[in-house]
Amino acid sequence: MGNKSINPLALIDKAIDMSTRLEGTEFPVSIFPKKIQRIISEVHECHSYPTDYIAASILTAIAVGIGNTHLVQIKQGWQESPILYMALIGRPGANKSHPLSFAMKPFLDFDYCQNQEYEKAYAEYERQMALSRKERVENGGEQFPMEPIRKRFLVSDVTPEGLSFIHAQNKRGLCLWADELSAWFKNFNRYNNGSEEQFWLSVFSAKTTISDRKSAKSSIFIKRPYISVIGTIQKKILHELAKGERSSNGFIDRILFVMPNLQQKARWNDKELPADIEKEWNDIIEKLIHMECNYNEHGEIEPYVLHFTEEARQRLYDWQHQFSELCDTKGNDTIVSIYCKLEIYIIRFCLIIQLALWTCGECGKEHIDLLTVERAIRLTTYFKASALSVQHIISEVTLNSQQQTIVSLLPSTFTTAQATQIAEQNGMKERTLQRFLNDNIGILFRKEKHGEYSKINP
Repeated sequence: MGNKSINPLALIDKAIDMSTRLEGTEFPVSIFPKKIQRIISEVHECHSYPTDYIAASILTAIAVGIGNTHLVQIKQGWQESPILYMALIGRPGANKSHPLSFAMKPFLDFDYCQNQEYEKAYAEYERQMALSRKERVENGGEQFPMEPIRKRFLVSDVTPEGLSFIHAQNKRGLCLWADELSAWFKNFNRYNNGSEEQFWLSVFSAKTTISDRKSAKSSIFIKRPYISVIGTIQKKILHELAKGERSSNGFIDRILFVMPNLQQKARWNDKELPADIEKEWNDIIEKLIHMECNYNEHGEIEPYVLHFTEEARQRLYDWQHQFSELCDTKGNDTIVSIYCKLEIYIIRFCLIIQLALWTCGECGKEHIDLLTVERAIRLTTYFKASALSVQHIISEVTLNSQQQTIVSLLPSTFTTAQATQIAEQNGMKERTLQRFLNDNIGILFRKEKHGEYSKINP
């Protein structure tokens, strides 16, 4: 049966699961060093930007500043880089873009200065190439001048081939800044069916990428790619993320969602941002940008690898064991897939938080310590709640009319027998109902005990 009778906007505007609102619903700003906590607080109070958006944008900016310079090792053969795929969700006018612009401004300024230097260098390169080899040597130049390279951190609308070429020239890493994330994933199949989506699945895991396309100047081999992604998206088009294979190949589970519970539109105020705030933020990112970076004889970055202290590792393992028990009890592929990606992210969070603390002078960067792991756990709890909220929205919007009717008729708490009776009255077989219930445990329904359920967000 179709879903033409369903109003997606009405479903989206419904309150989010109250159980997840009790835990991890506000961005845990305390994970950051004191300097960054102050920056977030001042920007929020001055501009009324939602704290979650500011904090998530700053988290991503720190990750981009680290790039390929550092890795974190959980055990031999398992290393993670701080790659993040971040989505800021909200209605139009929710001040999603402005916090992102604030956080990324130091990179914009860097890229602008580098572009000016590149234009000057390229003009000189063209002047040299207009001379004969003899004239170049006679003028004290190189016989075969090297074409200049434009250094940068940020990219926008670009194909995987173009991105690979830019990345090959900027091995520290890049950030795809998409003001409207929908433009990013909607264009995945614009050239070759599925190839771009596969590219981003591989980049998330920092798998070696090779570009042999005709449009490239030559084969491009990137041993360890680093490309983070951040952008904004409206609630009403969240369901677009689940189209095609994105809901089954794990793509959507790789995205960290930020969706603050905004009840009112932000009000203007007369407060001015303290003069030192922008400078302090710029200094933090500048320290990361100009961090020493080792290269081997092949011109590849040799990242500094951070290990966990013994107590930090044990705390992380204890957390993972408890997290695994949640997966075992959920029995829902969607939830398990989300949790599996969060197990990867928590390791990356540890690296980002440790480097943030080091950058602000609150600790060293010789290893990942216990305090950092505790902070990473709090951050993971936040993103777990956000992921479940997003899945709840997507699941409700994608229900067909029969499923929607059954969900609406089910009481807040119900038994299997009650659900079966309601389903049969609306033309759904018992086996189909059971599959529907099982597929939505943790998203639309909560299994209280054998044969008894409750609705999430009744």
